[in-house]
Amino acid sequence: MGSRQERKLIEGAAPLLEPGEKALAAIVAAPRGHTQSIAGAAQVGATQQGRAAAGAEAADLRLAAPMAVTITNHRLLTLRIGTPIGLGIGGEVKKLLSAVPLAEVDSIDVKRLLLGKTITLTVRGVAIKLEANAAAGANELADAFRRAKAGSARGAPEAGP
Repeated sequence: MGSRQERKLIEGAAPLLEPGEKALAAIVAAPRGHTQSIAGAAQVGATQQGRAAAGAEAADLRLAAPMAVTITNHRLLTLRIGTPIGLGIGGEVKKLLSAVPLAEVDSIDVKRLLLGKTITLTVRGVAIKLEANAAAGANELADAFRRAKAGSARGAPEAGP
């Protein structure tokens, strides 16, 4: 079931879930461009973060850096977290930023990029680009989304990974 950090995010999300809801997968992510801003390419990073923020606003999704993106059997959640230090240290779930029913999430696409991954959430027809490190379970998040969406389309509860 993913890394220690991802298990910690799933456990931290539990108090924020609705009755009958189960967290299936979670990763630490940030708006696309966040790493570039920190690494010194501030202008390029700011432009990409601005695009991510505009897309998120249009889709009524709130972003933070860092944040957790969590898939449940009913919703896509963004959660404010503390700064993860590594090896499962830090990164505690602080609060729910936004929640979108799975029916309103069109897709989650993951691509490898240098030392990380880009994740494109398409919510209510709007693409929102995020980034995560290479070790993040982004593919597992996308797979959990597809399984949960297929389960909700059939009306069956999703059993999880």
